[in-house]
Amino acid sequence: MRPEILYPFFADTVSLPGVGGRIAALLEKILGRKLLDIFWHLPVDIIDRRACPPLSEIKYDQVVTVKVTIDKHDAPPRGSRRPYRVWCHDDSGRLQLIFFHAKGDYILRQLPVGEVRLISGKVEVFNEQLQMSHPDYMVSPDKQDDIPDVEPIYPLTAGISSKVMTKIARGALGKLVPLPEWQDASLRSREAWPPWMEAVKAAHMPQSHGDLPMNSPARARLAYDEFLANQLALEIMRRQNQKKKGRSLRAGGTLRARLLENLPYQLTNAQNRCIGEIEKDLAQPYAMMRLLQGDVGSGKTVVALMAMLIAVENNAQAAMIAPTEILARQHYVSLLDMTAGMDINIAVLTGRDKGRARQKTLDDLMSGEIDILVGTHALFQKDVIYHDLAFAVVDEQHRFGVEQRMALSAKGAAQGYGAMDMLAMTATPIPRTLTLTAYGDMDSSRLDEKPPGRKPVDTRIIPLGRLDEVVQGIKRALVGGNRAFWICPLVEESEVLDLAAAEERYRHLEQVFGTRVGLVHGKMKSKEKDDVMTRFVSGDIDILVATTVVEVGVNVPEATIMIIEHAERFGLSQLHQLRGRVGRGLEKSTCLLLYGNLSGTAAKARLEIMRETEDGFRIAEEDLRLRGAGELLGTRQSGMPDFKVASLEENGQLIAIARDDARLIMEKDPELKSERGQALRILLYLFERDEGVKYLTSG
Repeated sequence: MRPEILYPFFADTVSLPGVGGRIAALLEKILGRKLLDIFWHLPVDIIDRRACPPLSEIKYDQVVTVKVTIDKHDAPPRGSRRPYRVWCHDDSGRLQLIFFHAKGDYILRQLPVGEVRLISGKVEVFNEQLQMSHPDYMVSPDKQDDIPDVEPIYPLTAGISSKVMTKIARGALGKLVPLPEWQDASLRSREAWPPWMEAVKAAHMPQSHGDLPMNSPARARLAYDEFLANQLALEIMRRQNQKKKGRSLRAGGTLRARLLENLPYQLTNAQNRCIGEIEKDLAQPYAMMRLLQGDVGSGKTVVALMAMLIAVENNAQAAMIAPTEILARQHYVSLLDMTAGMDINIAVLTGRDKGRARQKTLDDLMSGEIDILVGTHALFQKDVIYHDLAFAVVDEQHRFGVEQRMALSAKGAAQGYGAMDMLAMTATPIPRTLTLTAYGDMDSSRLDEKPPGRKPVDTRIIPLGRLDEVVQGIKRALVGGNRAFWICPLVEESEVLDLAAAEERYRHLEQVFGTRVGLVHGKMKSKEKDDVMTRFVSGDIDILVATTVVEVGVNVPEATIMIIEHAERFGLSQLHQLRGRVGRGLEKSTCLLLYGNLSGTAAKARLEIMRETEDGFRIAEEDLRLRGAGELLGTRQSGMPDFKVASLEENGQLIAIARDDARLIMEKDPELKSERGQALRILLYLFERDEGVKYLTSG
């Protein structure tokens, strides 16, 4: 149950004076329907009206509040396009007030000739004459308090003016009540953070531009509150998961020793370290939830296979889930290669499998014939019944949120355990701050070494104007037996336009290379796509034209050239993913970033970073800095928490502190029953992390 003290904060915005149904609907578009949503809707700028110079001292465009006497009105004739002008003066000079499309009688009432008025707005100098168009405030001296010294500027939506938004915010702030302090006293004192209620008020009433950044004391306090709520909810869920009875899978070693003999290479130190961390987790009596991060080509699949073999050595089954059929089948082939000659049965199941073949796989799975099943999300449909599933590997984890992870882990309940061991993998290196916020309920392992013998990819930045030279260069490379990916541009987030761009490039290259060119895109049926990919892998096709990253999640060691057209339109992490498709064999590989328009500094910076480094983790940190978290994992993917006040880019350094704080709190007070614990329960409800409280109470 939500604490009673918070009831007023969850009231509908319609309850505020001056907010009717129409305004409430408009507010809902930009922030939500609750008073609480208004608390988190902070000003982005201020207008400082404290400057009150004599007219003679105004030399440039500035916002001022001046005291003047009204001299005369110059109303335009009816039907004229001339503006309405009002002349006024102080002891030092003259000022012209300009009104377009004005109602003359209204202006006469507001500004009677001979009267003194306080006028506030932006003064401009035009033909050496001071002018102010449409003043923001025009009041008599006795109403001086109607003009704010500093006025906050809020993000707006059509239909709500700045004055209306300010009035709404003031109304909401009037409902604030002090809440019990949940922050650690020494941290608050060290950071000079105000109490919660003061922080909200100060964030809404900035007195200077120094109060606007997210690292100013009031805003940093609110950001930390939100991070702490997020980390606390994740820590509660992590502990809840550890409470569930899992299966202790102890490494037998026989199958894994065979696998190591099979491999034509030595594992890297990073791979051995990650395998050790997973092995330790699997031996525990509770379910593992671990995230394995590794750059493209860092050897995640071998680590996952070593982990799955621990389940098989315990006479249980393992499953490996990939986001697309192509990727699932690629994993299947790769696992078969690595386990050749070993006594282990690996099968594949995707939406494409139908009829008798599918039924045979299902029967073998149920009887325990199959040790490892690879596939898409079809692996968790109702008719897919396992003999004894103990472990699941989920590839490209960033497509899943916390709730989906919990649901997947709960599949272990079918075997009489509370949860199943889960290893999530991602080839998109994730910055540390994002790992903590999106995957704080999981332990994390990093593969930060490339296998020996991998040659760096030669990355070049080339203007699109040199396209013909690029095509001629490819011609020469193909003679030497090389193959090339040609990635077409992202066009305004539109699949239809993306496709048009790809088809146009395909036709152009077909004229030069004939049937040696293939095309894959998102609109093709899976079978057609797979056929083209298979022809590219086997060498029937030398150039593969493709639209997006997903479609080229394939391993073709002979492909040594990656061309990305309009590279400036892609995010850094996407560019890095694409480049990772080459450089997989023994030959030297090249990545050409073709750019059309590099007017934006961020686009230029992205391409320069690509030229400088192949370190995916550094690239991810830079991408977060340049683009922000929302775009980094794809447009607001389900796995990413939506922060209301905090900014991952500007407050990121606070996340690790919040994580440590949350863990310490749960060590000392696992049920949040102490005085601070009770206050922290209020914090969880305040930031709508109710699932944290729900898991606490379900104990």
